[in-house]
Amino acid sequence: MQRSSKLRLILAVLTFIVGAATTFLLDPSIRQQISQSSSTPKSAARATATGDAATVLNELTVKGRAPKTGYTRAQFGDGWDSIQGCDTRNSILKRDLTNSVTNEKCQVVSGTLNDPYTGSVIVFKRGETSSSDVQIDHVVALSDAWQKGAQQLSLVQRETLANDPLELLAVDGTANQQKSDGDAATWLPPNKPFRCQYVARQVAVKKKYTLWVTAAEKDAITGVLSTCPGQLLPS
Repeated sequence: MQRSSKLRLILAVLTFIVGAATTFLLDPSIRQQISQSSSTPKSAARATATGDAATVLNELTVKGRAPKTGYTRAQFGDGWDSIQGCDTRNSILKRDLTNSVTNEKCQVVSGTLNDPYTGSVIVFKRGETSSSDVQIDHVVALSDAWQKGAQQLSLVQRETLANDPLELLAVDGTANQQKSDGDAATWLPPNKPFRCQYVARQVAVKKKYTLWVTAAEKDAITGVLSTCPGQLLPS
């Protein structure tokens, strides 16, 4: 009697398992859910990064930072270059500000900046306490460049890099200070619509001056570029 009861229990369990398996195999909604969960990662896959910027990014050498030993601003020249009495800072201000007014010393004394880093509008006025409201950012921070290949450049090449319009943008002073010497892995503009152009410019500068990127930096730039397939390098 006891053995018969055990057999009936085992048979009942087997019947339940077979029934559940049959339901699983025949129910299309269950099969679809399983199929979707196995083929879709927990986080949606990023779109493929394409375009000139992505292509050139993949051409850059990837390796770790070199020591910062020996870095000073003077390694990139003694301040701004001057061409025919106009220094680089004022040339970039004149390029990036609208309605700019220049005095007889080739100094931009006023204008309006549509700041690419924050998306805000800054009314610029030259003065002891107001000039710093708009600063000229080295898109590839000079200390970052130093640790990723610029040590191997000549002083003349580094001076050219530091004054290259490709490398420079007029931006909100506070945002520039917050960026400090960060690369794309540690800092991106708060103005998200500008991020694609920002990293594309960094890629262009690093390609032009044979600088490299770290693995984390490349991942960060790839992530940004995946949101804007076809992103071109700045002209």
